[in-house]
Amino acid sequence: MASDLGAAIAGAIVGGAIVSSAQKQKQQKVKRQSNAAYYSATRAQNRETQNALNYFGFPAGTPDGVLGSRSRSAIMGYQSYVGFPATGRLSPYERDFLVSSYNRAQVGGPQVVKAMQTHQHGVRSLLTTWYAEVHGGPSGTIYGGMPVEVSNAIDEVAQSSDPSAEQLLQRSGFIQLADLNGDGKTDYILDTSVSGSAYWCGAKDCTVMVFASGPSGFTRNDFLSHVATPASFSCHQSTCRLNESATTEVAAAPVAPVAPAPTVPVTTPVVAQEQPAQGLNSLTLFETTQPAAPEKSLAGYCGKVGLLTSSNGGFTTVSKITDPDFVLSEQFCLARTYTVANGEKLMQSVQGATQAQVDQQCDAFGPVLAPYVGKLPTAAPAQLLSEVQSFVLNSNMSLEQLQDTAKICLFSAYRRDDMQVALGSALIMSAIGQKPYGELIAHHLQHGFGLAPNPGQAQAWYAIAIEALTNGAEPVFAPGQTERTALLQTAVSAGSGTSTPLVQPAAALPTISLGD
Repeated sequence: MASDLGAAIAGAIVGGAIVSSAQKQKQQKVKRQSNAAYYSATRAQNRETQNALNYFGFPAGTPDGVLGSRSRSAIMGYQSYVGFPATGRLSPYERDFLVSSYNRAQVGGPQVVKAMQTHQHGVRSLLTTWYAEVHGGPSGTIYGGMPVEVSNAIDEVAQSSDPSAEQLLQRSGFIQLADLNGDGKTDYILDTSVSGSAYWCGAKDCTVMVFASGPSGFTRNDFLSHVATPASFSCHQSTCRLNESATTEVAAAPVAPVAPAPTVPVTTPVVAQEQPAQGLNSLTLFETTQPAAPEKSLAGYCGKVGLLTSSNGGFTTVSKITDPDFVLSEQFCLARTYTVANGEKLMQSVQGATQAQVDQQCDAFGPVLAPYVGKLPTAAPAQLLSEVQSFVLNSNMSLEQLQDTAKICLFSAYRRDDMQVALGSALIMSAIGQKPYGELIAHHLQHGFGLAPNPGQAQAWYAIAIEALTNGAEPVFAPGQTERTALLQTAVSAGSGTSTPLVQPAAALPTISLGD
């Protein structure tokens, strides 16, 4: 089985490229250490700048404190994105805003989580959001350069449906562009029927939002319709009406959701074709079964958790825990967000492979590690980690390659809602000594993503992660939140009805040093 993993992933578009990059970085580090005499306060500031640029997706390369051509190019990208003159050289204000935004993002919070989960530009979008806050402009997330009124409506639809705002924008028919009032400017039509949410729909029709440009900006016009095309509407400046041929009416407000019918097997009499009445015995009976409910979406779940967190004024703190399970939900979604962000950074080191090719290679984690994932509901964590560790040691991948590949595959899995790949990757990370990743496994068991809910087993995996963090392991999720370990400990203990963990931490696995 271990050789299968080598055949599936070892090759090495992902791992090999990262290892090669890591080796180059090590060589550069040795050279930098030999020239330690050149260290200066300016160089430290430059490293801080490079770290911030890299975090927001402007690749400045290795943060070595030297602002070379790559760093200058990254600076120009940052300046252009925010709206500063693209000179390649930072003014004091531009640098202060960049670094302070980086520090603010490291602290986390619902706004950061939402940007990572929903915006097509990820955390980079926080720069324009926070710059607008400073200068009194709109503070909402802006999607693809669209007006803030349209972006806010997209967020509103996403808040009441499982798809994120970014996923909605990728759905065919959700947004249509047209010049509805003939003023030469683009107007927007949002069709909420594409969201799949009953909140916006009645018995026959769903809300259609029409945004037409006017002298003072864009005005939203709501209608109920089962068909939404530019031909359905006519607009004069920012006021729109329905064309007579359109089977549409003005929508006063979103219609309350209709409770779905229970999912039960039914036997339904169906007439195959029209025939003369010959009594019930002449009917052909077809046995039909309602389709099974699809596996719930973690992305959609975290979107709802993020909304509740925002409405509560931010993440729950240790002193304000009233619902331990919700606290663990918040921390699950926060950990997922950081995992995705870290994977995006690693993807920058992968050369010669598209995201689709990386996803295809990561799919190998699912079937190859399925036997181990299948034991999560019953096996003792220490025993299972030992089995996975033996599996890893007998594979034909280097540990460094396997570690970085697992991190990228966690990003790939959570981005695509593939819970089996996520669990397999988290098991790999835990088995090679990165025990804080056991928290991810615990969350999956606690909340039932990829596995049936199993709070008892979740307790054991939480204990492994908390013990590692308490003993000084480097945090891998939200490292800027100093009380996070205590928050997890308190929530897990409160959820179990005890003041101390129910289970003893698993026996320590050998920690394999992968180098700097």
